[in-house]
Amino acid sequence: MEKTTPETEFDLRLAARREELRALFGALYPPEAYPAFEAMLRGAYEARPEPLRALDRQRLAAPDWYRAREMTGMQLYVKAFSGTLRGVQEKLDYIQDCGVHYLHLMPLLESPEGRSDGGYAVADFRKVQPELGTMEDLAELAGQCHRRGIALCLDFVMNHSSEDHVWALRAKAGEKEYQDRYFFYDNWDIPNEFEKTVPQVFPTTAPGSFSWCPEAGKVVMTSFYPYQWDLNYANPAVFRDMTENMLFLCNQGIDIIRLDAVPYIWKELGTSCRNLPQVHTLVRMMRLACEAVCPGTLLLGEVVMEPAKVAPYFGTVERPECHMLYNVTTMASIWHTVATKDTRLLRHQLEQLFALPRVYSFLNYIRCHDDIGWGLDYDFLGRFGMAEAPHKKFLNDYLTGVWPGSPARGELYNDDPRLKDARLCGTTASLCGLETALRRNDGPMLDWALRLDIMLHAFIFSLSGVPVLYSGDETGRENDYGYHRDPLKAEDSRWLHRGDMDWASAARRHTPGTVEGRLFGALRRLEELRAAHRAFDTAADVWLIPAGDNGVLGLGRFWQGEKLVALYNFSEGERTVRLEELGEFTDLWTGRPCDKAGVVLPSGGFAWLLCDFTSSHE
Repeated sequence: MEKTTPETEFDLRLAARREELRALFGALYPPEAYPAFEAMLRGAYEARPEPLRALDRQRLAAPDWYRAREMTGMQLYVKAFSGTLRGVQEKLDYIQDCGVHYLHLMPLLESPEGRSDGGYAVADFRKVQPELGTMEDLAELAGQCHRRGIALCLDFVMNHSSEDHVWALRAKAGEKEYQDRYFFYDNWDIPNEFEKTVPQVFPTTAPGSFSWCPEAGKVVMTSFYPYQWDLNYANPAVFRDMTENMLFLCNQGIDIIRLDAVPYIWKELGTSCRNLPQVHTLVRMMRLACEAVCPGTLLLGEVVMEPAKVAPYFGTVERPECHMLYNVTTMASIWHTVATKDTRLLRHQLEQLFALPRVYSFLNYIRCHDDIGWGLDYDFLGRFGMAEAPHKKFLNDYLTGVWPGSPARGELYNDDPRLKDARLCGTTASLCGLETALRRNDGPMLDWALRLDIMLHAFIFSLSGVPVLYSGDETGRENDYGYHRDPLKAEDSRWLHRGDMDWASAARRHTPGTVEGRLFGALRRLEELRAAHRAFDTAADVWLIPAGDNGVLGLGRFWQGEKLVALYNFSEGERTVRLEELGEFTDLWTGRPCDKAGVVLPSGGFAWLLCDFTSSHE
């Protein structure tokens, strides 16, 4: 008889979820495979160190811990930042000085050199890339982070493995059990049928979704690159073992699991193999697994799609899936607005964002490790004469500096002249014009570029969710063109913004008057203001405020008696905004009373204006 009086915390948690978990599992897999899955969960819990179990209990008592106003994130590559995991540990004082409470380490598990896609072709899900350190180093770093109140995030590349993974090696050797963990076909008949409905991920650098495997004499599915083999999640052994790999990482102290390319993980002939219903079943089961084994752990979904396809990955209030998702559409819309000086698309996108339940948590960012894709709402832009192909060309021309007068400096990624669908790379500072201003020794341009950079950060800090800095942006890191000389990187322009940390530059972050000092000081001030005021709380009401000018974006926030009005000037010239909001406002940046009849914003400038209705003078 099934145990009905659980004695351990794991038994209690699993008992509360068993019925749903078993039903979901049975919807995809034979019921006889379920006991092995549950036994795996128990083993993962038993292997969880007691300090992490204690952290689970602490977070269960404060389940919104990751939604705090103090939460600022940072994303970095270990090798570029400090060389090794021990190096990151030695730099934790710097990370704390940046105000960071959420640290995302980019892929660091073992991957073959030259065939790793930046670490996204994992050869061993339980081994750190040797040049970066060991799994013991990762666990030690996690412990040090926890003692400093920093949560650690790590990518979990779940759609595929490297062709060097032991499963792939055994599949190459002809073992059917392991070929069944991938998608193998004796000829091109079925792959060709898939190609009719499956969009290509990298049509220029890795066309098609299948590759020939000469060792096995068969065709294998490779949606991303030929050395990344898609895992077959219709096989219960794949789901069980990959979930166990995820929980292994959680047991090293990883607090946030970034589910990489999650929309792709279920494949079905005759479909796009994107966002299929089975994907949500799998993610929900992974959420339940974490809630039973390591409930202090969060799932972060990487869903690089339009908002209508992103929000479903939160699940529902009753059956949640991911705790957090990337706000990728806002990121792309930000750079569209920088180029066009027109806020209408950004306002349109924010209206959709603000209409979502406030319990949904997004990671908000200006730049990240990846390229900028122009998956914008072209039906909306078409109302203003912005047709898709020419508009994408304009955006790329402006942000690469080809457009006359543009100070931005970026490079194209995956340029496909046939489709005219190139994406874009570059650091925040270089795309804002800082690089150009410094090369020209142009003081006014430098002031403008710094204002724009700070304004963009102020914007993401005024959105609900977690603002995330890309390492180096806090001190104005420029593009790194050295990747062109590295044969292992030269074909991938994303390395333009993945350069090594400039520690000499970072050392100037507290020196007044320097570029680094001006930028770092401003970002720290934004963090401090956000943490200090209730209006920035994730529970706040948020709405758009008419600014009377398409070049100016206005938004309002209200929570527990505090109202914030935030204004951002994307236009080329100075703008004056008449504020119609009730109440007496103070400029948070200067501490001075606000003249509502005329709020003056320089080009690239912003204002955070606060009215406290609970203060005694109101």
